[in-house]
Amino acid sequence: MINSRVPIIGFVARSGTGKTTLLTQVIPLLKQQGLRVGLIKRSHHNFEIDYPGKDSHTLRMAGASPVMLTSSHRRAVITEHAEPREFSLDEELAHFDQSVVDLILVEGFKQEIMPKIEICRPSLNNPPIFPDDASIIAVATDAKIPVPPELRTLDLNAPAQIAEFIHRHFFPDGILRPLR
Repeated sequence: MINSRVPIIGFVARSGTGKTTLLTQVIPLLKQQGLRVGLIKRSHHNFEIDYPGKDSHTLRMAGASPVMLTSSHRRAVITEHAEPREFSLDEELAHFDQSVVDLILVEGFKQEIMPKIEICRPSLNNPPIFPDDASIIAVATDAKIPVPPELRTLDLNAPAQIAEFIHRHFFPDGILRPLR
């Protein structure tokens, strides 16, 4: 189980299924319910958020690591890993300020054990993940599919239903009760 001080739920699916699209719809709804929502997204790419021509990039290329960019509006920390490897969600959570959120959403990290919602689009002909992952608690789909009775089926095209499911699952009495 993941070592998180606040409730955490993953969104998993095969690539191209619409995880990010769904999350961009669900996050504002959770915020409207009074939740402070954080997110950790795994990227399987050599992503770049710093660009040539920026002072931070020049300093990073000179060998500084980590490099923190900070302003009155936001903070970003860029750390170069001496030996690239996939980090566990627990390792990433150690760098995540959990004191400012009530709930953490996770995109990716499908091998980790945490409560998860699988996004399933049968029209894409991808096999579902839930038969092989006991930590999936719900399946959000845009078509009728056979789902075991212990899993909740959610309408992928109804983000409000998904947000309500998350809120009721982690905060059943409607009161924010972070696990601090």
